[in-house]
Parts: sequence; C-alpha cells; structure tokens
Amino acid sequence: MSALDEYDECLAELREQVCKRCIERQPEMPPCAPRGKPCGIEMHLRDMIDICRTTDSALIDPYIERLHDSICAHCEYKDKSTCPCPLDYLLQLAVEAVETVERRRAAQAVQATSSFGS
Repeated sequence: MSALDEYDECLAELREQVCKRCIERQPEMPPCAPRGKPCGIEMHLRDMIDICRTTDSALIDPYIERLHDSICAHCEYKDKSTCPCPLDYLLQLAVEAVETVERRRAAQAVQATSSFGS
C-alpha cells in the first residue's frame, strides 16, 4: 500500500470518527480547507499520524505532550487568538481513529500472510 493510500485511509477514518464531533464543523464539511476553513487535522495529518504511530500509552497525556511539541509549537496559528485545530479537544478520538486504521491494516497483513502460506 502506498503512503498516499495510507494517509487517505487515516483521513477517511478521522473524518468519520472525529470531524462529525467538531464544534467548528460547517454544513457540507469536511473537507474544510477547500471551503476556506483551516482545519488542524487536514493541515497536520502526517504529523498527527506520526504521533499516533510513535506514542504508545493507555493515557492521553503523552499524546497531548507530543501534539504540543510536534505540531502546536510549529503551527502558523500558534501565536494567534484563534486556533482552527480541533485536536486539543478531540485528540483522544483522533488517536483512536488512527489506531483503528493501524489495527485494520495489521489484521489484513496477517490475513494476507496466512492466505499466502495456504
């Protein structure tokens, strides 16, 4: 599976599990950016996925720390009065969405391996 497919799959899962709960969501969204609404998930998708893949904790605190260190610290909105990012309050759902995709891929890989060996 190509990296683009992987990101598309994660983005689809994030939109399903997270975007529908975003308080900034407008009708006909997502996607938000093409409609002039910046979105932290869309802006920082690759970094968000990397945080989920490289952090392993039953607690959300390590994910929050990584979010602030890896994404927020370098975001163009960090010193502005408004932040378009739902990740601060929807981070747990975002982590669950990415982990859902990772588990699904792992199960598919195991199935493909066992089918190949048959």
